[in-house]
Amino acid sequence: MIYMDMHEFYMGNVFDAYEFFGAHPNLDGTVFRTFAPSAERITIIGEWNDWQEENMIKDGHVWSYFSAKAKKGQMYKYVIYSSLGRVEHCDPYGFAMELRPNFASIITDLDEYKFTDSEWLEKRSKNYNEPLNIYEVHIGSWHTDPDNENGWYSYSDIADKLIKYVKKHHYTHIEFMPLSEHPADCSWGYQNTGFFAPTSRYGTPAQLMKLIDKCHKNDIGVIMDFVPVHFAMDGYALAKYDGTCLYEYPDSDVTISEWGTCNFIHSRREVCCFLQSAANYWLEKYHFDGLRMDAISRAIYWQGDPERGVNKCTVDFLKKMNSGLHALHPTAMLIAEDSTAFPKVTAPVEYDGLGFDYKWDLGWMNDTLDYFRTPPAERKYHHGKITFSMQYFYNELYLLPISHDENVHGKATVIQKMWGDYDVKFPQARAFYMYMYSHPGKKLNFMGGEFAQFREWDETREQDWDILKYPLHDSFLRYMTDLEKLYTTRPSLYNGEYNPDCFKWILPDESERSVFAYKRCAENETTICLLNFSDREQTITIPTDGLTDLKELINSDSNIYSGKTEVKRSVKIKPAGGEFSVKLSPFSGRLFDGEVFSKPAAK
Repeated sequence: MIYMDMHEFYMGNVFDAYEFFGAHPNLDGTVFRTFAPSAERITIIGEWNDWQEENMIKDGHVWSYFSAKAKKGQMYKYVIYSSLGRVEHCDPYGFAMELRPNFASIITDLDEYKFTDSEWLEKRSKNYNEPLNIYEVHIGSWHTDPDNENGWYSYSDIADKLIKYVKKHHYTHIEFMPLSEHPADCSWGYQNTGFFAPTSRYGTPAQLMKLIDKCHKNDIGVIMDFVPVHFAMDGYALAKYDGTCLYEYPDSDVTISEWGTCNFIHSRREVCCFLQSAANYWLEKYHFDGLRMDAISRAIYWQGDPERGVNKCTVDFLKKMNSGLHALHPTAMLIAEDSTAFPKVTAPVEYDGLGFDYKWDLGWMNDTLDYFRTPPAERKYHHGKITFSMQYFYNELYLLPISHDENVHGKATVIQKMWGDYDVKFPQARAFYMYMYSHPGKKLNFMGGEFAQFREWDETREQDWDILKYPLHDSFLRYMTDLEKLYTTRPSLYNGEYNPDCFKWILPDESERSVFAYKRCAENETTICLLNFSDREQTITIPTDGLTDLKELINSDSNIYSGKTEVKRSVKIKPAGGEFSVKLSPFSGRLFDGEVFSKPAAK
């Protein structure tokens, strides 16, 4: 882009500012542009000029420079002179950066890689009536490379292994924790310095593009974790970029977040253009299928505190960004991490909503995990933590998350959260996941949960794959694979789940026994879910409700999953006296196909 309508930029209407700002190589050389209204002087240094300062030209609030010698692959920095003195900066719109702790930007040709995923993009949807089973991954610690001093596999080297695993275990999408450039490994990418630069830890922009392309060829969607609320305070990046608080709030009690980062000032429209352009950039240039937006509760309310009131400018920004992204990418998903009760998060903007497609149901997550921490004898007093979610479920389009946040900082992993000793934790975890996968709402699980990893996640170590040599963990992974296959192939578990007619409680009030029963319906198919969260065997009796028999789909207590119930080839339960009577082992669940009529025998 040679020209950009600066009026539209100042009005906050631009979604492709990256086409104008940043470094843009062509056959003649490279054009550089940066936005720095209050800078007194800006020079550029780079590999082509032996890091010797050359003046950039100011036109209004935009500084530019052209070099016939600057070529793709070369590094560069901006040197900004202001009231703060001389400060070297990376390019806010830079498309690549060198490995930390260094911070030079790298001239990059974004059109170097040619995608071959047009068929995928044409058929992709938001998965409202399709299964959405997300595998959350931190690339650097999923598996580690013994030949890399930092242990990191490249985007290229990890692609085939990750895709094979995801397909085998019936995930529909991968969600990568933030891949935009960041200085501190321990921030996991949530404290960014390069909002347009995929981290160099794992390779080049073209390699990331190829990874996503490969995923699409294998019918796997890819979601990017995006951070529109705050940024790293490192002096070489966005903080006081032009000598003033350009991207952040002026010094006040809302300048710094609880994470020690700078809060974006969304009342400044140039900042809005920066962020919505970054969001569009990952969808447009990298073909991501969705964005998970981090810390939205901190955007809606001042410092995330409802008592301080709604941050109207930020709410308006979210509406405008989401509306614009939907117009540009109608089938891409926008997912909000929001723990508040703010209304209409997933309602369309035209109906005064924020315009997200899904919202994390953190209430369900907290209530459910608290319940499973509770000793069985006390669970009758907490029965409502299991049933409460369906009282508000239809207020939003919810996604059920068991994310990285529930596996770190002393919170313990899912298997560790279960009450009791080692052997008792496994049947409870199997029952927990059956409840999760039969409950309405899309699914997200963090890596390691699928094989019941005990150790909390550490970004410096790979997952404990060696524990799969132990039968309880190996059989747990087998169970999760079968459960996820059932979820992704059985329409009643995902189709129409935001329609109240597709879910019905059968036994919601059996608090004394800690048992639950409900049914899921869709496409002339009925799934009956029976759960026993007590420490003793229970018999559940339910009305036939027009069903002729129940055919077992999966039993969490099956001996093939290290349970105590012997596997039978086919389990069918016939009614007696207008009722079905089903036995459930302690800490177990069973899913049944509810047959309306006897199916004819195969010829």
